[in-house]
Amino acid sequence: MNNQIQKDKIRKARRAVRVRKNLHGTATKPRLSVIKTNKHVTAQLIDDDKGMTLASVSTLSKEGGLKKNKESAKKLGATLAEKAIACNVREVVFDRGASKYHGILAEFADAARAGGLTF
Repeated sequence: MNNQIQKDKIRKARRAVRVRKNLHGTATKPRLSVIKTNKHVTAQLIDDDKGMTLASVSTLSKEGGLKKNKESAKKLGATLAEKAIACNVREVVFDRGASKYHGILAEFADAARAGGLTF
């Protein structure tokens, strides 16, 4: 049982590296990193050149305060788009990490696009 859990963690890490190896965020076009756990969703706009986070939203944050579902993902996507536009960011590079682009991640991305971000 323990061996299977370790194998799953290794596979997830490999998927994340495979996706991220071709993505790089700059100040004008930051990386939009979305992390989906069992209970929460977190998203950050990251400038990889300086190694700093420009904006972030989460179901854990005060403005989030939500559960992990599609409705929460829509709200978080819209909130992140507002924060990005406030930082003069219109274009981003989407980083889905080890998760598939469907369900909650797709809803988040659609809401961010509707909010004014392009990727």
